[in-house]
Amino acid sequence: QHGIKGAYYGGDWVDLEDCVGTFQPDSSKCSGCPTRSTCPRSQSRNAVSSASTSSNEKEDVVYDVVVIGAGCIGGAVVRELSRYSLKTLLLESADDVSQGATKGNSGIVHAGYDDKPGSLHAKFCWPGNQMFPQLDRELRFGYQLNGSLVLATNDAELKILDELMERGRKNGVQRLRIVQKEELFEMEPALNPNAIAALHAPDAGNVIPYEFAIALCENAVDNGVELRIRREVTDISKKGELFEVDVRHWEPKEYVDIREKLGKSADGSEPVGSGGGSLIYKSGIAVSSLGVIVKGIMMALDENINNDIRLQSAAATLFVAIVTAMLLFKPSGEKKRGPTVLKDFVDKCLPPVGSGEDAKVGVADMFTGGSGSWNAVKGVTVGRESVKCRYVINCAGSSSDKIAKMIGDDSFYIKPRLGDYLLLNRNQGHLTSRTIFPCPDPVLGKGVLVQTTLWGNLILGPTARDMHNEEARNMSPATVQEYILSKCKKLCPYFDPKETFHAFCGARAKSSRGDWIIEPSSKDGNFIHVAGIDSPGLAGSPAIALEVVRLLQEAGLETPPNKSFNPNRAPIITPKAGMLVYPPKIGRRGLKMGPVGKNDSNGTDPEEAKMASNVICKCEKVTELEVVRAVRRSLPIDSTQAIRKRTRAGMGHCQGDPENYNCECRVKAIIARENNVSVEEVGSRPWPATSTLSQRWIDDDEKKDLEKRMAAQ
Repeated sequence: QHGIKGAYYGGDWVDLEDCVGTFQPDSSKCSGCPTRSTCPRSQSRNAVSSASTSSNEKEDVVYDVVVIGAGCIGGAVVRELSRYSLKTLLLESADDVSQGATKGNSGIVHAGYDDKPGSLHAKFCWPGNQMFPQLDRELRFGYQLNGSLVLATNDAELKILDELMERGRKNGVQRLRIVQKEELFEMEPALNPNAIAALHAPDAGNVIPYEFAIALCENAVDNGVELRIRREVTDISKKGELFEVDVRHWEPKEYVDIREKLGKSADGSEPVGSGGGSLIYKSGIAVSSLGVIVKGIMMALDENINNDIRLQSAAATLFVAIVTAMLLFKPSGEKKRGPTVLKDFVDKCLPPVGSGEDAKVGVADMFTGGSGSWNAVKGVTVGRESVKCRYVINCAGSSSDKIAKMIGDDSFYIKPRLGDYLLLNRNQGHLTSRTIFPCPDPVLGKGVLVQTTLWGNLILGPTARDMHNEEARNMSPATVQEYILSKCKKLCPYFDPKETFHAFCGARAKSSRGDWIIEPSSKDGNFIHVAGIDSPGLAGSPAIALEVVRLLQEAGLETPPNKSFNPNRAPIITPKAGMLVYPPKIGRRGLKMGPVGKNDSNGTDPEEAKMASNVICKCEKVTELEVVRAVRRSLPIDSTQAIRKRTRAGMGHCQGDPENYNCECRVKAIIARENNVSVEEVGSRPWPATSTLSQRWIDDDEKKDLEKRMAAQ
């Protein structure tokens, strides 16, 4: 298990005592570390839309490149662009990076033997696969080189293995081989006893896909890329040589209502009610007043003007100067972050939601961020922005056809395919060490798989539900679960479905062309599509990013090197062994669990050792320091869901059960403290989102239903 008694680094396992200097680098040599401040709401610190930038300055900014979509493809593209001295902006419609298909997939770094020779899938999968070890050595997102097996259970499937071998050879995939039954069961003893052979691809690996995308975006922002989240692109036009990208800035209605109640704006600019005002607000006062004061002084000194008028002008100028000074230097009323009692925040936190249908995510919502989309959280428009740029990269996933149509390009459309998954407890993860596939289906692709994740869980899925197919579109949750369980038991029949504790779904962006679309638009050569990137898009993402840079250069973009580019990123997690934290430091204690208030720090830097020992999530042994470290990185964080993806707090067996350790409220309290906001302004994990389970904390009856569904076929 990654992070326990060691970590995966560059594809290989590194024991705990060897993590220092490898998985745990000197933080001074990593981008963005150490950092003591948090990001503004819905944007990176360096974003031009921030409160420190005047409206006139915003209008004057021209970006070299705007990238639409912050999944693993958009993240890989901006990370590659950050190597160059460019002004790059990343726009994401959801409430965090990685909220689309990147969040809802298997995380497999495919080898590329299954892709049609000559396709773009085949062109980029294997080269991208080979880039992952070095990428992980730099970004430390956790990459396990575990290999994959495609099982054959009869002579007809043996022929398919031979066909896959030949495909792999044509695609340049190396080290493929077919293993026979005896060796196969030495490799994986818990497989279906009817298996007679398998295609082994030792270069296949796995990551946690959202952690991969977060690492890419984080490092890109550290190297100068700007990020704005909750920004939905509504229109794109061309004026002369420049694109104008119109953007709608939204925030959750609950957050907007709370801000109004507190007398503050929801868009991060001037205050709604009383208070000293933001930098934009004060800048506007300063600029306006300066013009009046200068004109007044000139009139007061002009000897050609009547003395009475000169005297009145001098008095008026003095009055304007005094009022301006009072407004500019009036305290904002905002409290600076200092010693804080965490329990005070936790006591104000509402318990997490674990039932109901209020936050059910529809297919259309998955196109713009799933549970993090504006519709899922009843988003409210709080501002509109117009962004000027020379080049646009369309990485908008399932919305990429919509973005294309904004410039009159209807050369493709997206056919969404849903993939549903079930996640089982770690006590099932020992059943396989490699990713186990059936022989592929000619229509539905690679098929339903069994895989142990980086964090030790067993993952089952996905389905392949094409939304243009009415029967697939209308499958009930019970039917989805039955399909997954019955397919997976043919690969590994010994898992216990009652150990299921989580379910989720992702929408894959299959294109009408049947292949990836990586090309300049026929409508404008400075508008580049990176669309229809379905599986194995994650594996191909770093190679796709190189191709995008090449296309930009071919279109005329100059790419001078970024002399300060730093490829290295420190991990957010700290490896542990039992109740010990590694590496040992003077003043650092072992892990400590207890009721809220017993072990909490007060949030100040001198108490870092206390943060490092204070367990916030019992199931995953996430510490207060890991949460603080995540919040202080270069991507904006304002929800417990964002922390789940970075630290795994709330992702364990109990799923944030308030009766167990109440970790979601503890995390919410830390975010509120670090961002200097009320706990009500921090977002919670939505339920049920895309889950096929009937409740967040499933009971014995539902576990029995899962057992029956596994036995149904």
